[in-house]
Amino acid sequence: MTLNRRTFLNACTRAGIASPLLPGILYTLAAQAQGSSSGAKAVKLATINAAMIDQAAELAGVGPFSAAQKQMMLDGLNDQRDGFAEIRALNLASDVPPAYVFHPGKAAVGDEKKAGCHVEVQEPAIAIDPAVGLATAPARIEDLAFATVHQIAPLLQSRQITSLALTRMYIERLKRYDAKLHFVITLTEERAMAQAKKADDEIGAGNYRGPLHGIPWGAKDLLAVKGYPTTWGAGGFERQSFDEDATVVKRLDAAGAVLVAKLTLGALAMGDKWFGGRTRNPWNPVQGSSGSSAGSASAVAAGCVGFAIGSETLGSISSPSTRCGCSGLRPSFGLVPRTGAMALSWTMDKLGPICRSVDDCVLVLRAIAGPDGEDLSAAAVALEWSPGIDWRTLRVGYLKSEFDPLPPLQLKQATPDESAEDRKKREGVNAEMQDERARREYDRRFEQAALEKLRAMGVNLIPVELPKLPWEAMVPLLTAEAAAAFDALTMTGRDQLLTEQGPEDWPNDFRVARFYPAVEYIQANRARTLAVRGMAKLFEAVDTIVTPSTDAQLIATNLTGNPAVIVPNGLRGADAPAPPVIDDGNHDDIGGPGTPVSLTFLGGLYGEEKVAALARAYQKATGFEKLHPQLG
Repeated sequence: MTLNRRTFLNACTRAGIASPLLPGILYTLAAQAQGSSSGAKAVKLATINAAMIDQAAELAGVGPFSAAQKQMMLDGLNDQRDGFAEIRALNLASDVPPAYVFHPGKAAVGDEKKAGCHVEVQEPAIAIDPAVGLATAPARIEDLAFATVHQIAPLLQSRQITSLALTRMYIERLKRYDAKLHFVITLTEERAMAQAKKADDEIGAGNYRGPLHGIPWGAKDLLAVKGYPTTWGAGGFERQSFDEDATVVKRLDAAGAVLVAKLTLGALAMGDKWFGGRTRNPWNPVQGSSGSSAGSASAVAAGCVGFAIGSETLGSISSPSTRCGCSGLRPSFGLVPRTGAMALSWTMDKLGPICRSVDDCVLVLRAIAGPDGEDLSAAAVALEWSPGIDWRTLRVGYLKSEFDPLPPLQLKQATPDESAEDRKKREGVNAEMQDERARREYDRRFEQAALEKLRAMGVNLIPVELPKLPWEAMVPLLTAEAAAAFDALTMTGRDQLLTEQGPEDWPNDFRVARFYPAVEYIQANRARTLAVRGMAKLFEAVDTIVTPSTDAQLIATNLTGNPAVIVPNGLRGADAPAPPVIDDGNHDDIGGPGTPVSLTFLGGLYGEEKVAALARAYQKATGFEKLHPQLG
C-alpha cells in the first residue's frame, strides 16, 4: 500500500487521531522522505527539516511556529530522535514495566484521612553533639553569620541569644548583599519577626521544640507561602500567589524555624537567571551561582540564612552547592513530599536542604521528610539517623572511571576545503576544548586527594561502575513531563515572557518535547526500570559511593531517585586556570582561583543515614565546610 501525506492525514482525521500521534509523524515523514518501503530493511532516516515540523504540527493541532522557532528546534529534534535507537537497542523484555506507579485509590479518595495516609508532623528528637555546638555566644551577633545550626541551636536554647536578634541580623545581611548577589525575590520580614518573637517566648517558657527552633531559613521560591508571591523565578508569574503553605513550609513552621526570605531560582527551575537578573556566586560575584537552587546556595554560602531549602530534578541542589561551596543533601525520590511546590517533573522532582554542614542537612531533612497524604509519590519510610553510627563499618565504593586519567583530547581537524571563516570557528572550538581540559585536569587533583584522604582515614575503597545504559537517552523524560506541566505556556505563546529564549532554554525545550513520541516515552520509562534495578544491585555490593560531582552520576542517580550528599572539597589555588570570559551556566567547574570544588557521596534508596555518616566523617576530617567567602 502506498501511503502519502494526504492519505495519512485524512485517515487519521477520520479516526479522530491528532495530538497523541504528533511525534510519530516526524518519524514517518522522515522515513517517507528517505523513500522507505514496507519491507523490514533498516532505514537511514532523513534529517528533520522545517517543512516536516509544519506538517507534524498541523496534524497535532499545535503551532504555528515562527521560522526562527523552527530553526532553533531542528538540532534538538534530530538529536532527540537519534536517542530513540539507543533505547530500542536494549530489546526490552515484555516483563519490564515502566518506572512509574499510579495510585488511583488515593487520587480518587482525595481526603488524606479517609485514605488512611495522614501523618502527624513532629520535630524529630535528635541531640546536638556537644563537641559541635558553641558553649558561649560571641560578643557580636553577626559573628554567627557563618555558624552552623548545630553551633547556634545551643545558644538559642540556653537563651544566650534571641531568635529576634538572629533574625534581624540575617535580614540585614540579606538586604546588604542582595545588591551584589541578587539572591532574594521576596523578604518575608513581617512573618519572620512574628515567628522569631514567638520562638523566643516559647523557649523562654521552656517549650523548646528542637534544634531548628528560632533558626532563620530561606525557601527556594517554588515553595508556596501564604500571603506572599510565589514567582517560580519566571516572567509572567511575578504576582502569582497561593492560599496555602507548602508542606515543607508547614513542617519547618512546626519545628519553630523562622522563614526570612523567598530566594531566587532560575526561571521555572533552570539555571541561575530569573526575571530580576542573575544570582551570583559569593566566591566570585562575576559568575553566576549555578542553579536552579541559585538563591538558596548563594545565601547560605554568604552567611545570610541559617539554612535553605532547594529542589533538584537534574542537578539543582548539586550544581549550586558545588559552585557556592555548600553542603547539599538531595534525598531519595519520594522521601520529602512536594505538596505546594512547583511541579517540573512528577517522576524526578525532589526537595532537600542546602546548609553549611552535613550535620545541619540531616537535622533539616529529619524535619521535612515523610508522607503528607497529598503527594502520592511520597514514601512511608522511616528516616533513621544516629550521629554515633560507625562509618568505618561501611562498604565504600568509588566510580573508578571518573577518577581515571582523562582520554586524549580529540581536537577538530582542518578539512581540505576549509574556508577562512570555518577555520576561525574550528580554532575557537579547539581553544575552548583545551581550556575546559585544563580546568578539568586541575580539579582532578582535588578528587585524587579526596581518595587519598579517605584511604588515610582507613576506608577500603572498592572500584565500581554505573550500570551500562543509555542514560542521556532517558533525559527527554524530564523535558516531556516539564512540557506537559507548562503546556499552557507553549500553547498560548506566553513562553515569550521567560527571560531566556536560547536553544537550550525552556521555551525551545518545551517545543521540542511536543515531538517526543508517546511510545518512546514509555520505552524510556521501561529502560528506567532496568536502571533502577541496576542501581539497586550496585548498592547490594556497597553502602555508599564516592564520586566527582559530574554529569555521569548526576543524570543516572536523578533518573533512579538515589540520594546524594554534596560537600565542599577545598578551594582552587592561585595557579588555577582562569575561568572563561563568559559564564554560560552550563558548567560548574569554571570557578577559577579561590573558588570551591566539591565531592559527592551516593547511596542506595532511603540510605541517607549511611551516606551522611561517611560524608560527615570526611567533612570532620577535612574541615572544608568552615571556609567561607570574604564579601567585603
